[in-house]
Amino acid sequence: MRQAIWGLVFGAATAGVAAAEAPKVVVDIAPLHSLVAQVMQGVGTPDLLIRPEVSPHHYKMRPSEAKALQDADVVFWIGHELTPKLEDTIPTVAPDAVAVEMMDAPGLIALGFRDTAVFKLDEDDHEDHHDDKEHDADNHADHDDHDDHAAHDDHADNHGDHKDEHGDHEEGHDDHGDEHDDHAHDHDGTDPHVWLDPQNGVAMIAAIADTLATVDPENASAYAANAKQAQADLGAMIDEIGAVLAPVADAPFVVFHDAYHYFEDRYGLSAAGAILLRDGSSPSASRLSEVRDAMKERGVVCVFSEPQFNPKLVKTVADGIDTKSIELDPIGVQQTLGATLYPDMLRALASDIASCLKG
Repeated sequence: MRQAIWGLVFGAATAGVAAAEAPKVVVDIAPLHSLVAQVMQGVGTPDLLIRPEVSPHHYKMRPSEAKALQDADVVFWIGHELTPKLEDTIPTVAPDAVAVEMMDAPGLIALGFRDTAVFKLDEDDHEDHHDDKEHDADNHADHDDHDDHAAHDDHADNHGDHKDEHGDHEEGHDDHGDEHDDHAHDHDGTDPHVWLDPQNGVAMIAAIADTLATVDPENASAYAANAKQAQADLGAMIDEIGAVLAPVADAPFVVFHDAYHYFEDRYGLSAAGAILLRDGSSPSASRLSEVRDAMKERGVVCVFSEPQFNPKLVKTVADGIDTKSIELDPIGVQQTLGATLYPDMLRALASDIASCLKG
């Protein structure tokens, strides 16, 4: 898939894009939309396909979104592990668009799923992941013009609808994990929450700029300059967040669903387990019991919930255990849509985690 997609990108013709006119760009989720918006600043504005309050796994396209996709010159999406229904929709609705699956971006760090309720204290592959990160970052630093900081190792219009649609969104999560499993095999069970490692944000920015420069060469210098600045800002933020989280790196916590592997791995955080398997499959009684036992044994300081999920499960697991709970926002529901959403979301995530773990 990688060769096919990137061959399409770098071999794409510029037909259909008028001189000095920005291409029509559609992006699947808000964090990636933010990265694309940063690269397109001063040239154009991308359209968002999936509002932050809507589950990517259960996404049902609205007519206005279908029209935006139909008119697109370029489509950036995380990948079919995250948005399985887009795998067939994009080539059907936008057959002439350059579609770029960001899971295949050069230099992107991919992690596998954790299929257990309780996580190992020291994962066997933890050091290997960090070695891979340094290797990927070193390779990525050689990228032309706009990734000087790649080796730095480290919503507005629809926001008001969140309350109205929250119930429908929550009801759809029961079979969320099963849908995900159906599509995970293509990348051997790769966790799709790649944007939660900000180093992956650096890699995605480079891929976005390369794609746009190929499709729209007349604005290539603007894309390159924007990407270089965005990567510099992100590189500084990686260290900034590291300083915030370093004092609480050893404090054990439990997450509602296993979406934070990338963020944990980047900053060496001590996740003890997840209430839900992957992205929403209903937990069994034995799983809940296993998580409760781990919370007691490891002295879990905090349980992280999310606004999209039923908080009753958190109360059930934490009942009688001296621990705190706080909501995390891993996709930008609480942020303003646009170029600042991605760094604002990651800073808020770090701040919320640190606040709860400080005890």
